[in-house]
Amino acid sequence: MPEKFYVTTPIYYVNDVSHIGHAYTTIIADILARYHELKGAHTFFLTGTDEHGQKIEQAARSRGKTPAEYSDTISSTFRSLWDHFGIRYDRFIRTTDESHKVGVQKAFATMLAKGDIYKGEYTGHYCVSCETFFTETQITKDHNCPDCGKETQLLKEESYFFRLSAYQDRLLTWYDANEKCILPTSRKSEVVRFVEGGLDDLSISRTSFTWGIPLPVSVGDPKHVIYVWLDALMNYVTALGYGSQSENMDLWPADYHLIGKDILRFHAIFWPAFLMSLELPLPKHIAVHGWWTRDGAKMSKSKGNVVDPKKMADLYHLDSFRYFLVREVPFGQDGDFGQRALIDRINNDLGNDLGNLLNRLIGMSYKYFDGVIVSGQCEKYYSEELKRIQTVIGELDQLMVDIQINRYLEYLWRILSIGNKAIDTAKPWVRMKEGKEAEVQALLGFIANLLAKVALLLHPIMPEITLKMGRALKITLDAASFKSYVTEGQLLADFTIEKVPPLFPKIEAPLIAEASGGISIAAP
Repeated sequence: MPEKFYVTTPIYYVNDVSHIGHAYTTIIADILARYHELKGAHTFFLTGTDEHGQKIEQAARSRGKTPAEYSDTISSTFRSLWDHFGIRYDRFIRTTDESHKVGVQKAFATMLAKGDIYKGEYTGHYCVSCETFFTETQITKDHNCPDCGKETQLLKEESYFFRLSAYQDRLLTWYDANEKCILPTSRKSEVVRFVEGGLDDLSISRTSFTWGIPLPVSVGDPKHVIYVWLDALMNYVTALGYGSQSENMDLWPADYHLIGKDILRFHAIFWPAFLMSLELPLPKHIAVHGWWTRDGAKMSKSKGNVVDPKKMADLYHLDSFRYFLVREVPFGQDGDFGQRALIDRINNDLGNDLGNLLNRLIGMSYKYFDGVIVSGQCEKYYSEELKRIQTVIGELDQLMVDIQINRYLEYLWRILSIGNKAIDTAKPWVRMKEGKEAEVQALLGFIANLLAKVALLLHPIMPEITLKMGRALKITLDAASFKSYVTEGQLLADFTIEKVPPLFPKIEAPLIAEASGGISIAAP
């Protein structure tokens, strides 16, 4: 049986349209799924939309729509964007799906029967925007939300509670026993400190609005709907059939839950506690990324500084955009988006280091050998370089496992530097004049093999561009090729290289003009 690999994004809240932060998370998940598929794993990639709660009910009302109509519209924009981006998800879940509703109600009933849920009354400061209650000591002196800064509402209502406090010690034991259960590990320290400070029981139902999943009929309390975070977090198992007659949980536990830092506590405290109550295995990694800013400020529609991911990807090419997002910023840190930085990455990393190396190979191959590439003499002349490349390759897998994709790419670019240096050192134009054709042929064979390995290793990040590289080098970018050329270090058979246009035409200036009120397409 092949190894299984299960990766999830958060399910995105449909109170607004998609932005660069959503694209960042989803692209990383896509990269991880594609990488593990190349390694031969059976992969499952889940994304979707979170559609319940008071915030959605209010947003729909303000637009003259029902919550269902509004959710349908916004959810479809997310799905359309991921399809436009070529995101290869296996399931797009919606919390309005009937199968999800059944699974959430089963979870509630199971926790209730176990004694982990009880009925009481809750008084607290509620932030509609964050769907979160805060204590008097947590809110600001102006009674605003400590996370988003918006005004909270003092609410008192009947509620069902989850005994979160009962799981405090078990959570701390889990964190201690699993070094990388939260990545980066600095985020785990933050969670541990919070849990050590003491956990209160969690209100998990609402009566102040109706747009949500009702309690199970067996409970007999129809005025309550299930708290949106219990509803939302359950998607990771309801997508696999939890609660349905055709339950298929063999993919569980998740290898990675990818999330933004603003929802860390929900995923690293509430979710593991829910799973413990349900007696389900805990996820292997909760991976937490930072925010994208613009000129140092958090992006918002009111500031007019939101980056439209579709516009950027369409103008600068999707693969270049993907590369920039994961190369520019270490995972877990905040990143500041700028077109000039994107252009520099395209012109330098991609154009000069990668694209130009392929151009040089194609040009010299046709100039000297009618395009024929021979690998036979590689090991005679470049054995040390080939060993160095395999050594670098040996470091890459752990970097991907730890989601240090920027360092993964740094290491991959070391391989490209070996190729570019080999050409500069060998000076094939001189050696051809000296009649040393065998040495030049060995050099070109070495470069071709180097680029084949790079194409395979870069394929999860830049799937379209690397397919063009694969076509030129006459290799398929699949698990069999990955095993042969990357894992085992085999050499290519002799082949005639195909001419392809330059992969990364030089960009002279930003393609979108900056303006104080937003951005606009620059004049051609």
